[in-house]
Amino acid sequence: MRRTIPSLQALLCFESAAKHCSYTYAAQELSLSQSAVSRQIQQLEELLKLPLFNRTRYGVELTLAGDQYYKKIKPLLSGIEQSTLDLIAHKGHGGTLKLGVVPTFATRWLLPRLNAFNEIHPEITIHLETSTKPFLFSEHIFDAAIYTGTHAQIANWPGAKIHYLMKEDVVPVCSPKLIKKYFPELVAKSKAQNLRLSPEQIACLPLLQQTTRPKIWQEWFDKAGFTHPSPTDGQRHELFSMLAVAATHQMGITLVPQNLLEKELASGELVVASDLRLLGARAYYFVYAEQQESPLITKFVEWLAQQANASEKASNNDALLCDS
Repeated sequence: MRRTIPSLQALLCFESAAKHCSYTYAAQELSLSQSAVSRQIQQLEELLKLPLFNRTRYGVELTLAGDQYYKKIKPLLSGIEQSTLDLIAHKGHGGTLKLGVVPTFATRWLLPRLNAFNEIHPEITIHLETSTKPFLFSEHIFDAAIYTGTHAQIANWPGAKIHYLMKEDVVPVCSPKLIKKYFPELVAKSKAQNLRLSPEQIACLPLLQQTTRPKIWQEWFDKAGFTHPSPTDGQRHELFSMLAVAATHQMGITLVPQNLLEKELASGELVVASDLRLLGARAYYFVYAEQQESPLITKFVEWLAQQANASEKASNNDALLCDS
């Protein structure tokens, strides 16, 4: 039975015309005549039995159906192109993994370690794209994802295979200069890096809030057994990386997973202000579609699990040192 798949040429003409809202620019991009582009799109519309464009005085614009179709086929065409380039580059050996990753984890934890994976597996190329929300593998061109959330959120991800990586231990951090500004008498007696503030003292500092987790400070003060008069007040930023930068510039104290602050804590730009940490239900997971398991994914997830285990052990050792 003949499959209902348009010609690649027709799809390329449609994608280019939709991108530029012009048959003329599409013709220039594809090195075709304008009439050839028009003919290909007309054949595509006849196959679909739907108009994809409306003509305007400035060129063409997508119909509602055309806009929906464009959004669907654009990533598929990009995927075909990328798969072709990957095969050419690797000549059948190794391949490429396209990962969706939460932004701060990508920039602060994964990327600094990724060169180690490249040295072990030079035949595998990793492409990263950031995403703060879960997605359906059927709707996104990702091979796998690294996502942070609760077990319940992960369990409800349909058609996915899940590997636990590490828990998210959130700690209060701030610049030592901020401590010196608010508590000069304490710093005079000891080094700011060695100070551990009480909940009452932390309540005197300006709080930095995360937009997507507006009650995180409320949770921390509840665990500390202290009633803060306004635990949701303060500057709000979407990403942990933004909060870390704000904290290094003495804008306030914030709650951030400790494993995302390795550089700042090592340099002394930030210090852990209290031994009390939020050991929440959230954790990091490696997720991929069940039907997409491959040798590339197996190699990457094995390496990733080793790295995560080492990082979690280091974080636990730091916690024990703080408690002792």
